[in-house]
Amino acid sequence: MITATYIDHMGTDLSVVNAARVSFNKKREALGTVTVNGHTTQSLHYSDTKLIKYLASHRHISPFGHCFASFHVKAPVFVARQLVKHKFLRWNEVSRRYCDYEPEFYVPDEWRGRSADKKQGSEGVVDVGDWGDTNWACLIAYNDLLERGVAPEQARMVLPQSTMTEWYWSGSLDAFADMCHLRCAPDTQAETQKVAWAISLKMEDLFPVSWRALRDE
Repeated sequence: MITATYIDHMGTDLSVVNAARVSFNKKREALGTVTVNGHTTQSLHYSDTKLIKYLASHRHISPFGHCFASFHVKAPVFVARQLVKHKFLRWNEVSRRYCDYEPEFYVPDEWRGRSADKKQGSEGVVDVGDWGDTNWACLIAYNDLLERGVAPEQARMVLPQSTMTEWYWSGSLDAFADMCHLRCAPDTQAETQKVAWAISLKMEDLFPVSWRALRDE
């Protein structure tokens, strides 16, 4: 199962406001607090909400860099290798060079067909039968190599792209917004969208004004 689990965060919408207002040696206090899906955050003055929207729409991004969040993501290798390309997000992954625990494999609920008019992408559903046997063949080969004394750093080479991996993913509000802008798009691979949308929904809980402004710009 593909998951993106919230770990922790730093900052609020008010942090963005004050990071911007410090240019004029000013600081704003919150009106109060509001709870969104179990997370308590500050409620803002209307002018501060307008300021955040202005910053996002005019690409004054640096104030958003003072808010951070961390997630524990679990996904197949082929998804991880797409998402690791977002270089402004910090990434620490389980290493099968050190670990030789029993691999878990991702098997989709359905198989999509190749798009007829695109070099990448998919459409429709294809019946491939009992494809899962291929994963088990790889698992048998992996365990056999380990039993023969082969180091995990080499034995892992027989594991397929469907092998599940896990990583900690942390970064600023604007860096996650850039990632979600690309990976939540409808023409992005569906498995990658699952990770991006899980993060997007949680970020909207944590930073409701800033996240909507960044995602709408």
